[in-house]
Amino acid sequence: MGKAARDVSARERIKSQRELERKQQQRRRLATIVTVVIVVLAVIGGGWWYVQSGRSETLTGQLAPITTQSDGSRVMAKPGVEKPVLDIYEDFQCPACQAFEQSSSATVKNMAAAGQVKVVYHPINIFTAEPAQGNTIRASSAARCVPDGKQWMAFHDRLFKGQPPETEKGFAIDDLVKWGKEAGVTDPGFESCVRSQKNAQAQAAYSKKVFDSGVITQGTPTLRLNGTEIDNKVAFSPASLRKAILDAAK
Repeated sequence: MGKAARDVSARERIKSQRELERKQQQRRRLATIVTVVIVVLAVIGGGWWYVQSGRSETLTGQLAPITTQSDGSRVMAKPGVEKPVLDIYEDFQCPACQAFEQSSSATVKNMAAAGQVKVVYHPINIFTAEPAQGNTIRASSAARCVPDGKQWMAFHDRLFKGQPPETEKGFAIDDLVKWGKEAGVTDPGFESCVRSQKNAQAQAAYSKKVFDSGVITQGTPTLRLNGTEIDNKVAFSPASLRKAILDAAK
């Protein structure tokens, strides 16, 4: 075999080897994609099971009084109720937090109204990439602009109802202002507060403080009952959550 023929043969072998490697890489990428999809579906399916594992309650009456703390958290409790304490760490952009609201928020509100629990809401920002980061900052900063407790809760619920997908820009300023009015917010400084996002820095500082404290271990929502983290299987099951709170009061 001449040199030219050997060179052609060598080039063909190299070409074939590269083609084989390319196909192997494609198969590996496909396997990775399939694995990721399976994991995501398992997580979604698990979350859906949590939501469906117990019937949601309906609101039975008026809310317990809601007050604003100096750090921006909100306390919902009847006068004199100091325990058990249920801390709820949530992000208005978080889909799992929205699912929790849909499944278990009525239970929390009913029990607070009945004087069975003191609830502390901690809106925080867990997202660090756009557009979700900007979404959560706008929403949480706007929530800080609502001084009245009952109106705050109505706005809180409206934010979760209007939650955008994590991959899309949402919680537009105009929408936040409109939703505030729909929630009954009458404070004359609300609109300017929302539009200027004057609470963004304070909200970011509070979120950092919460994360630095170590109370968030697996993301949001995180529920802590008398300081002990509640498993998601309990948090997303209204009947189980009610029992856990009643047991904590004993």
